[in-house]
This record gives sequence, structure tokens and C-alpha cells, in this order.
Amino acid sequence: MSCPLTGKVALVTGASRGIGRAIARKLASAGCDLAATYYNSHHEAESLCAEIRAAGRRACALQGNVASPESVDEVMEAFRKEFDRLDILVNNAASGVLKPALEMTLKQWRWCLETNALALNLFAQRAVPLMARGGRIVAISSLGASHAIPGYGFIGASKAALESLVRTLAQELGPLGICVNAVSAGPVDTDALKFFPTREEMLTSFTQRSPAGRALTPDDVADAVYLLCLPEADMVTGHTLVVDGGFSIAS
Repeated sequence: MSCPLTGKVALVTGASRGIGRAIARKLASAGCDLAATYYNSHHEAESLCAEIRAAGRRACALQGNVASPESVDEVMEAFRKEFDRLDILVNNAASGVLKPALEMTLKQWRWCLETNALALNLFAQRAVPLMARGGRIVAISSLGASHAIPGYGFIGASKAALESLVRTLAQELGPLGICVNAVSAGPVDTDALKFFPTREEMLTSFTQRSPAGRALTPDDVADAVYLLCLPEADMVTGHTLVVDGGFSIAS
């Protein structure tokens, strides 16, 4: 029995660690060949690709800065040397500054917005010519797009911009048969969360308030991305799928 995404080609940004790594593994296990982008985690990206190749899929690691048009051009040029088409684009790479909004600078605003939102458009512009009908673009967002989280103001604003852009791209690319969606995740205990001063409090509160009654894992987020990539999701587009075990519905 073949895997449901056998023969598809996926590109996952920020794939070397955390949620991105889980997404890359999930898509590869479902039959995808894969390109994994990274910024400064060369060893982790290469070990991921080695793992995927050992399982019988093609994989390559591509270094780049997702917020730079020139760097994205270089990434996509290297991608085209490995693959002749792209079926699934996952915009996962993210960064930001954790400070009160009143203490933030213009440089920090641009860093958050360009890395977390502009990057989606940069990759979409270059990916769409390689995509056929049935293509998928999935962006990774967070609950900070719609909830106020201390110290998360500029990142949350960039994620809100990301979700708005997802809706616009879904409208523009629908006639081409390309679905564009976002997955908004609750707090996941990855390396990125270690920079939050309230990390332990956030994780404890999540587990206590979530109807699911357990912590959220990178694999939970990867599973949601996988669902949106299936042929059965052809009529799901412009949507933000919340993956938080019901946390955000609790009063």
C-alpha cells in the first residue's frame, strides 16, 4: 500500500529543529521527497536529510535567510537543481524579539514582520511557477495572532499579518488549484520556547486548561499540516486550523 503523498515534493522552511523537523519527518514518512531550509543549524539539517534518505526518500538541506529576497532566490535556485517541481510549501521558519511593545524598535519590528510574514510571500512568489493544480502552501502561525501574550506583541502582530496574507493568497491562487492555509499552534515545548521567561507557567497553564489534558507536541502540529496536504482537503483553503487541544476555547 503506497503512502498518500508518494511522489510529492515538499519544501519546509526552518526544518532543522522543533516543529519544522517534525513536519519534515511527517511529510517524508507519507511519501514526500523533501528540501529542508535552515539558517544556522547545518548539522541538524544534514542529519534530518540523512535520516530521510535512509528511509528511501530524496532530501537536501538548503541554507538561507527567509526574510531576504536575494537569499530566497538562492535557496530556490539550489532547489531547482534537485527537483523539477514543488507540490507542498510549508512556511515554518520564524523568529522574533520578546519585549514589551513600548520598548521595541523599528529594526525589531521589521525583523519580526519580515521573517514571520514577508517570508511567506517571498517563497510563494517563487514556488507557484513550480506548482501544478493540487499544490499546497501551509504557514505556521501561533495563538499570539489573536491573543495578547506578554512580551509577544511584535511577534503576534507578525503572525496576524501572516494569517491575513494566507487568506489573500488563497483567494489569488484558488483559480490555479493551489490551496493556502495556516496552522496555529498553542505553546509547544521546543528550543524556541526556552527564550520565554514564563515558559514553565505557560506549559503548566496549557496542560491544566486544555480539554485534551496533555501537552502539545511538535508531532501534533505536523499531523495537522499533513491533513491539509491530503487530496481530501482540496476544498479547505484560506483557513487557519487551530491545534491547541481546545485551550483557546476555555473561558
